[in-house]
Amino acid sequence: MKNRIVEIIVIGAGASGLFLGTELKGRDFLILEKNSKVGSKMLISGGGKCNVTNASVKAKNYLGEARFIQNIIKRFDQDRVLSWLDRRGLSLELRKDNKYFCKNSAKEIVDLLKREIDSKKIVLQTEVKEVKKRDNIFQIYTNRGVFKTKKLVIASGGLSFPKLGASSIGYDIALGFGHTIKNLNPALVGFTLQPDEFFFKSLSGISTEVNIKIGAKEIKGSLLFAHSGVTGLAILNASLYWQKGKIEIDFIPHIDLNSLKNSKKNISNLLGLPNRMAKAFLVKLDIEDKKALYLSSKEWDRLLTLKRYAFAPAGTFGYSKAEVTKGGIETKEIKSSSMMSEKESGLYFLGELLDITGELGGYNFQWAFSTAFVCAKAI
Repeated sequence: MKNRIVEIIVIGAGASGLFLGTELKGRDFLILEKNSKVGSKMLISGGGKCNVTNASVKAKNYLGEARFIQNIIKRFDQDRVLSWLDRRGLSLELRKDNKYFCKNSAKEIVDLLKREIDSKKIVLQTEVKEVKKRDNIFQIYTNRGVFKTKKLVIASGGLSFPKLGASSIGYDIALGFGHTIKNLNPALVGFTLQPDEFFFKSLSGISTEVNIKIGAKEIKGSLLFAHSGVTGLAILNASLYWQKGKIEIDFIPHIDLNSLKNSKKNISNLLGLPNRMAKAFLVKLDIEDKKALYLSSKEWDRLLTLKRYAFAPAGTFGYSKAEVTKGGIETKEIKSSSMMSEKESGLYFLGELLDITGELGGYNFQWAFSTAFVCAKAI
């Protein structure tokens, strides 16, 4: 490789890097991958079935600059992803919550992407250490020597799942070429607890439906109590919008407390909550578990706390448990028409590296495919 200059080099063989490779047929390119196999994160996502996309993909499903998101998604939306896969013999399973998954395992989509790329184009176990540019040629320093290219695409992903080889290399390269990196944090991840909520740990294993408010954002879904804090669909999505401070949870979203006031049943049996959970919250709120009609006005006022339980998480479970990394490269510094850097000609950034993060539900893989498509067409 010392003397040959490759036309296009892609760093990272995840969802965006692989999809880009399928669209570069007939071109002189290489994909450099740190791991011994491709698509590591895809293979474990969605319980091993990979939530590929969603039946409805809008800018509102993402945290980030809406116009930038829309400009990219509209060029290769969920319908085009489904059509692209279907033409190659892979049809997905649509679940009731509008999520598309592989029918058997994530290996189906990873294998399809691999088949679409000449195996000689993928160079495994190649860890990028540094990138420099001299005389309009990018020089990529790796554990296997120096690779040279005219066009460089960074598709190395974020910081989540370090055990799968995640690293900061994409952000480091961006910084080296003068880009701004917005605050990086774990996202789509569970919350740890302050001492006031340590009683949650006694409820480990219990799941319940909730509504969560973070500022003007309202999130509906499941909350799961765990030994180390709280998780579940609603909590994971809430972590995307949480910075610091309190969140507000409605633990009984389908219950009108006023309708219970004359009931002769014990209040713990009227809340629609698992019994152990109901009793734990009554203890927390200093309310005796008695017939509803015997509750005092002050006890009813305290019971209303279940409709707007406010607390500040201590933090999150961290990158080792996070589905994605939020924050990233400032999108004002990236051309939405090509994914090319505004600061360095011939340098492109895809997927999770950008300051765009989707909610749970296939939105982040959709983003990976959409950014890769836009980049491929521009190149």
